[in-house]
Amino acid sequence: MIEGQQQTNELKKTMKSRHLFMISLGGVIGTGFFLGTGYTISQAGAIGAILSFIVGGFIMYLTMLCLGELAVAMPVSGSFQTYTTKFIGPGVGFAFGWLYWLGWAVTVALEFLSAGQLMQRWFPDSPVWIWCAIFALLLFSLNALSAKAFGEAEFWFASIKVLAIILFIVLGGAAMFGFLPLSNGDSAPLFSNYTAHGVFPHGISAVLITMITVNFSFQGTELIGVAAGESENPDKTVPRAIKQTVWRTLVFFVLAVAVLAGMIPLEKAGVVESPFVVVFDQIGIPYAADIMNFVILTALLSVANSGLYAATRMLYSLSKDNMASSAFMKVNKRGVPMNALLLTLGIALLSLLSGFFAQETVFVWLISAAGLGAQIGWITIAASLLAFRKRYINQGGQIEDLKFKVPLYPVLPLIALVLNTIVLGSMAFDAEQRMALYVGIPLALLFYAYYHARVKKKVDLSISRQEVQLKDDKKVIL
Repeated sequence: MIEGQQQTNELKKTMKSRHLFMISLGGVIGTGFFLGTGYTISQAGAIGAILSFIVGGFIMYLTMLCLGELAVAMPVSGSFQTYTTKFIGPGVGFAFGWLYWLGWAVTVALEFLSAGQLMQRWFPDSPVWIWCAIFALLLFSLNALSAKAFGEAEFWFASIKVLAIILFIVLGGAAMFGFLPLSNGDSAPLFSNYTAHGVFPHGISAVLITMITVNFSFQGTELIGVAAGESENPDKTVPRAIKQTVWRTLVFFVLAVAVLAGMIPLEKAGVVESPFVVVFDQIGIPYAADIMNFVILTALLSVANSGLYAATRMLYSLSKDNMASSAFMKVNKRGVPMNALLLTLGIALLSLLSGFFAQETVFVWLISAAGLGAQIGWITIAASLLAFRKRYINQGGQIEDLKFKVPLYPVLPLIALVLNTIVLGSMAFDAEQRMALYVGIPLALLFYAYYHARVKKKVDLSISRQEVQLKDDKKVIL
């Protein structure tokens, strides 16, 4: 276990395992899954789409194993930013931390905008900005109350999404195999849509391209690491939450995609707004479109809620590492870093303004940069675990003393590092993801250069003082 000095302005450890589990699901199950799965099926085919989700889930599993060992050994709110700073280098940690913070702040703005547009289905004459303001106030209030209030809200937000997916799998599966009649009188499709166009209708290259998009749909699970610093008994709750998240997410995604692919013909899958609505309509569920509109709205608010929390804690962590103003390290009596929360929401709202006034330029650039942060995060998690183990052993640590260990070390962490790096590079071959490289990489380099020009001396001085203090106390910090 890591030792260190008790400091002021500490977060409160109030979140339970169920909160961590639902927080990670809140970041994962978003509109991309509910709306974009039809496109994946149309490009990769039924079997190819299922294969894409299995591969994406495997990469997620390996990455979360690495995160689990790190988060149990060092349960800090900064999570992978802190690990990157300690085990790879402060400059890389600074660049990644700010990129990740900006990415989530912009994502929050995107979720507000999308949620406001969804509300126009029920209130067509209402302006979108009114709903954006209402949702921003709601989520700010939840995050400002306490970490536990945020976690509880996220638990219920995510529960609605999970319940909708389970209901879809049960009803859709029953209709697929003929246990429920179809509303148009057609016979049960069984596996006919799987075989109608062959295994890979557009070739193996189409499957590889969809794997990029699918891998991004799994991102958000890393929020377990961010929340670990505010969880009760992290050595028990973090591994349990990671296991639940990995297996349940993979089962939900794969089974839902299998039902979608079985119920919707290939030529129709890519042109519908939401494949889930199509299947519910086939089963004859009344108000299917309204039900899914509500579920997607919940998904948007859930991702925004998780994003606001993650970005706030990342800014808090940067401040703790002397990489941001000390004002963002201050917490109120409820354990909430309010200054960090206010700045994060402020940047989100400024990004939101660009969504109204410069949607085709500034807003697109911001969203593109946001798409890179999580993928780089997954790469640094695997790299940090490899560096952590090396330092841990060099300092005399015993592997058997680690309360959570990655199996088959170093094989699995190396596979995670290679696969995540391949995914990052393959973004260049996807027209929709390519902009993330054009915007995100120069921005990361700019952060890195700024660190060495303006921040490095202050951080080096702080590290030196800390090392002297630890030597005096005869303590070791990893």
